[in-house]
Amino acid sequence: MKSKYYLHAIAIALVVSGCGGGGKEPVSGTAALSGEIKVDGSSTVGPISSAVAEEFLASQPEVRVSVSESGTGGGFKKFVRGEIDICNASRPIQEDEMKLAIENGIEYIEIPVAYDGLTVVVNPENSWCDTLTVDELKKLWMPGSAVKLWKDIRPNWPAEKIELFGAGQASGTFDYFTEAIVGEKKASRMDYQMSENDNDLVRGVAGSKNALGYFGYSYYNQNKDKLKAIKIDMNNGGIAPSPETVMDGTYQPLSRPLFIYVSKKAAERPEVKAFINFYFDKTSQTAILDEGFITLPDDILKLVQERFTSGKTGTVFGGKEAVGLKIGDLLSKESGK
Repeated sequence: MKSKYYLHAIAIALVVSGCGGGGKEPVSGTAALSGEIKVDGSSTVGPISSAVAEEFLASQPEVRVSVSESGTGGGFKKFVRGEIDICNASRPIQEDEMKLAIENGIEYIEIPVAYDGLTVVVNPENSWCDTLTVDELKKLWMPGSAVKLWKDIRPNWPAEKIELFGAGQASGTFDYFTEAIVGEKKASRMDYQMSENDNDLVRGVAGSKNALGYFGYSYYNQNKDKLKAIKIDMNNGGIAPSPETVMDGTYQPLSRPLFIYVSKKAAERPEVKAFINFYFDKTSQTAILDEGFITLPDDILKLVQERFTSGKTGTVFGGKEAVGLKIGDLLSKESGK
């Protein structure tokens, strides 16, 4: 499995200089391309775009792809002002962002690129907590929560202070988690250690026996030796996150699609068009899988590529969250049925 950590700086520039002679042939039958593609946004989706860019640049070394991670909200702020070509997003575009895009004349194409199971984790030394109900998570994370100690969740648990780690307020993960668990977007207690950099959250939970945090499945998947995933109980005894439970829709309500948004104007440039189409290539799908993400089924992937090829703009989510959305639901939305 490829390591993604060297790609997780706030401003990542993937630059490959042309070396001539022994390079690969250009992807997808395209001629040699050049130019710069600016990508920013979600730290959850960042590794996907970085992995795709790495493979793309192997055959298009004169294209410069910069992938930055300022959070989904931060990425959309730049995107709707026309400052970047592609926004990585761990949630759909919101109504206020849609309004600003219209005001600034930014048309965009919405492209699901993977599926994710947002994962609640504790330290492996935690021997008492294996399962949490949605109500218990809400009690823990709601604004003004009185939960300070583990025994405040269940009386037979230790009288030890819980150290909480979670997404920063500019993160799409923060928006999704609060909507899915608390029931209101951005409604959360604020006395926790927050970061838009998921690697910081991994280190925080891994470093404390009494820690609990949440982030995308790929970060858990690549750090299983340092973390323990918690089963989520929706009156079903508890379901652990996995590619299987995310794909079959049983891991709820924390399964979610992940997106990129590309400016329609940028997509008219040959280097951007080729780069977006490369997300659908088998090489890219393998790279996404290697990064620990859950790839989309072939039937959805085909519909998404058709959406891009046809230049269909806008969002199928109407500015709303995609909480509890199953793979089949995403297929229905993409097909318009």
